[in-house]
Amino acid sequence: MSKNSPQRFDRLLRPGRWVRDFVDDLAVASPARLAIGSFVAVVAFFAILLMLPASMRDPGSVSEAQHIANAIFVAVSSVCVTGLTPVVTENYWSDFGISVITAGIQVGGLGILTLASVLGMAVSRRLGVRQRLIAQQATSALNLGQVGTLLKTVVITIVTAEAILAVLMFPRFLIRGESIGDALWYSVFYSISAFNNAGFTIHPGGGAYFASDPWILSLLMLGVFVGALGFPVVLMIAMQWNHPKKWDLHTKLTLTTTTVVLAAGLLFLLIFESANPDTLGDKNAGHTFVEVLFMAVMPRSGGFSTMEIADMSQSSHLLMDLMMFIGGGSSSTAGGIKVTTVAVLVLAAYTEARGLQDVHVFGRRLTSSTIKLAISVLLTGAIIVFIGTLTMLQISAEPLDKVLFEVISAFGTVGLSSGVSATVNEAGLYCLSVIMLIGRLGTITLAAALSMQDSVRLYRYPEERPVVG
Repeated sequence: MSKNSPQRFDRLLRPGRWVRDFVDDLAVASPARLAIGSFVAVVAFFAILLMLPASMRDPGSVSEAQHIANAIFVAVSSVCVTGLTPVVTENYWSDFGISVITAGIQVGGLGILTLASVLGMAVSRRLGVRQRLIAQQATSALNLGQVGTLLKTVVITIVTAEAILAVLMFPRFLIRGESIGDALWYSVFYSISAFNNAGFTIHPGGGAYFASDPWILSLLMLGVFVGALGFPVVLMIAMQWNHPKKWDLHTKLTLTTTTVVLAAGLLFLLIFESANPDTLGDKNAGHTFVEVLFMAVMPRSGGFSTMEIADMSQSSHLLMDLMMFIGGGSSSTAGGIKVTTVAVLVLAAYTEARGLQDVHVFGRRLTSSTIKLAISVLLTGAIIVFIGTLTMLQISAEPLDKVLFEVISAFGTVGLSSGVSATVNEAGLYCLSVIMLIGRLGTITLAAALSMQDSVRLYRYPEERPVVG
């Protein structure tokens, strides 16, 4: 008997330990590939559940091929916390199906790797180095020492925020005439959908059902805004809420850029839609401001909408395209290329325009690797949107404006729809599903998964500067 036999025998008797060791080894070899594999596996699990006849309100109302495409699309949309759907949720899916979608949103919000790391903490009662590597890939923590605290913050933040939102929504649904059971269910569902930036609704007309209810709209906005900040930011504010000067650079950049993007979106949407008779032209100033503020928050990745996107002006469409592409904060439930990426690029361009050598902000100097990474994320995101738009134009008969809006919404995991998802064929649904998966997994994670290892050159070529611009 070999000396390794006792260990092998022990693993056979303790399959849980064998699975954990296997995951640990895979995480060390390629955390990014573990992330993608886990995410695809969870999407497949929820897709199978949605394919069941019990998930449909009216089994047999569509062909089997169409139902499979719908199930896969909605499974991806829920786990990727996007909100795009080819069907009317409350009409197509049964109570069981809607429960599956809700569970998918919650799992997607937690993040597959984050959830796996938390379960690892519960089993081992401590977070080892390998689990920290897994969690760091999922949360983008600045160093391994922060991961344990950050993971706890992830769970505590989600549970606490969703509970607060549900408690605040519950009496309002009672006032609106709902029964206690329905009010409780609606409160739980919309708190999960809002904080995880999913944008799924189960009322006729979607978010427009609450267009005249500023209380519900405000809570939905609050949930989306906090969820899109990112857990590192939430962690920093929670620890240093009374000492803003001690906030790290990531927190300051995220809050500053988010404020600028939100303010710009609010201003321009007011200009573009206040006189639009199809959206806000016949509404009073107070109602207009609340609804425009709501629509300015949603392109961060929220997905709720009180207006028909098709009725909005072309200028608003283009503005929202840009806002959806930017998205929210890093390590958040939001998608897009992230606000910190945009901040770094703007600062780099400003520094170059002034002829300075180093990029400085808030008393800190940005490294060249950070700037290169921001450029890579931008270009990768733009290429994905370009290829996705070209593909969808070939598949669907919709115009460029609507297709581009839908593709960016899928890539940014936003959920706002120009109507393409509801009319496109099965091939189009599968294409958008792939775009949502890529958008949720992130361009950095995808690039890391495709790279076997870092290559280092032992030599450098002579330097020469081409003419640019």
